[in-house]
Amino acid sequence: MNFRPEYPRPQFVRKEWLNLNGEWDFTFDDRNVGLKEKWFQKDHPFDQKINVPFAYQSELSGIQDSSFHDHVWYRREFTVPHDWNDQRVILHFGAVDYRAWIYVNGQYAGFHEGGHVSFSLDITDQLTWGTETVVVRVEDPSTDETIPRGKQIWEEKSKAIWYTRTTGIWQTVWLEPVSATRISKLRLTPDIDRGDIMVEFDVLGDFLDKRVDIEIHFKGEKIAHDSIEVFECYNKRSINLYNKKIFRTAFHNTGWNWSPENPNLFDIKITLKDEANQVTFDEVDSYFGMRKIHRENGMVYLNNKPYYQKLVLDQGYWPEGLLTAPSDEDLKKDIELALEMGFNGCRKHQKVEDPRFLYWADQLGFFVWGECAASPFYSEDAVARLTKEWIEIIERDYNHPSLVAWVPVNESWGVPFIKGNKQQQHHSLAMFHLIHSLDSTRLVISNDGWELTETDICAIHNYSHGSNEERAKYEAFKETLATKETLLTSKPSGHGVYADGFHHKGEPILLTEFGGIGFKVGEENGWGYTSVKNVEEFIADYRRVMEAVYASNVLHGFCYTQLTDVEQEINGLLTYTREPKCELAKIKEMNDMWHSTTVKA
Repeated sequence: MNFRPEYPRPQFVRKEWLNLNGEWDFTFDDRNVGLKEKWFQKDHPFDQKINVPFAYQSELSGIQDSSFHDHVWYRREFTVPHDWNDQRVILHFGAVDYRAWIYVNGQYAGFHEGGHVSFSLDITDQLTWGTETVVVRVEDPSTDETIPRGKQIWEEKSKAIWYTRTTGIWQTVWLEPVSATRISKLRLTPDIDRGDIMVEFDVLGDFLDKRVDIEIHFKGEKIAHDSIEVFECYNKRSINLYNKKIFRTAFHNTGWNWSPENPNLFDIKITLKDEANQVTFDEVDSYFGMRKIHRENGMVYLNNKPYYQKLVLDQGYWPEGLLTAPSDEDLKKDIELALEMGFNGCRKHQKVEDPRFLYWADQLGFFVWGECAASPFYSEDAVARLTKEWIEIIERDYNHPSLVAWVPVNESWGVPFIKGNKQQQHHSLAMFHLIHSLDSTRLVISNDGWELTETDICAIHNYSHGSNEERAKYEAFKETLATKETLLTSKPSGHGVYADGFHHKGEPILLTEFGGIGFKVGEENGWGYTSVKNVEEFIADYRRVMEAVYASNVLHGFCYTQLTDVEQEINGLLTYTREPKCELAKIKEMNDMWHSTTVKA
């Protein structure tokens, strides 16, 4: 079976590649003796098969075992196409949770720590150009609460808000031939105030007497072409796209800018040649959107105009694949369903999502708040691990226009004493400033939910709307949302909105978790923050909660919990298998009770 056959890296595309997904040999190493016994050698027997890129805990892996196995091994044979033999061969992993050691033909090829983003290894020197063998040893400490694990529980069975763990390879594995002289990085930064796109790229290898051509197309029409003689590894060019034409700007909400209403994208091709243009060393295709997000006057602005965000919390779990979407179409479908319900974006919760999801968000016009998995507890090791992951996240996902905000900390997870603990406050501040130092184009929320430090958005969680019969609770919920004073003095889950020593400085206030109405469809058991018995009650309760949100004159956006049920949580608008719990048009009608995408006057 051809598992996840689509090209996995949509923002940096080369024509030639080889997908290594599919059936691999697999074995547990519960005694952790594999390294000592040299299981990376070809003749060691592996006693199981697994379908990559699905974790052994998932149904689609073919194993579906939720018990603890902290050390696992993978093996696969492959053949490199012979016409690649004059090039370097790169082995790519979309994501491996948590630590991975890679061996090719019995030789150590490299190591990576961090379970949520991509990494690559040049394996050319380990190849035989016959039948090749790659072996992957993985360590994923099941009970370690200082590694970034997000919603993955550190017990054997999922419960409450914690779900089944993911161990090992969970995104596409693939090979790619490249020239020794090649483009190694591409960073695209739009500036809508000037009408420019800033193109930054690195050339690896022998860059002398080389030239780079940059071509930009919009809707099939070539609109820019620049040719650069390369003198250094790092190169930077600013290319004007608007060219003094008013209708290319955001004039009257049209033009060439990217937004959920008009997800305009530009195609860009970078070609590396020799000076005489006789030999092409590398060719990379990518895309970008002209998009600006910033805060001003207590509001979030998109492309210099106030914009009201209607987000839905998205955990990114599937019953058959857990963290891994069964197909590319499943990633696209989640966005299409959210759009059909009248949401204009999602907060991707405690997960660094597959780049293919971001691709579809870019294409379809869908905001994404990016969030990394948190560790449950604080330690110096946890700080180092989270910091490393964030650096890699931003490098991987920087070019996606749909990404408008980063969330480094959620509900004080990993910083449980941040209220008054200066060390943990410094960690929150460090993450806020680190991310801004790496990415000046997006907003950063320092601690989504409560106990905020420095932040671009005052993000508050509140699930206290009560059931339909709890009128006093509902009125208190509505009253809390009504004014800036009541919101800022509220105690979400018993916590202050800001940590000690910090206070509101005029940043936009958004309600970034609320709702969570539990509605059981079928025979599954589970929980929600409130519960209803039938479709009519579900629709009525959603309307009741949204009326309270829209009655507020100080909220500048929201994020409803949540898109789908997940395992024992049955508080989604969709079931775990993505079946609507009511007519989606009913949800859209309520999300559109206030039609404007700009904030209230």
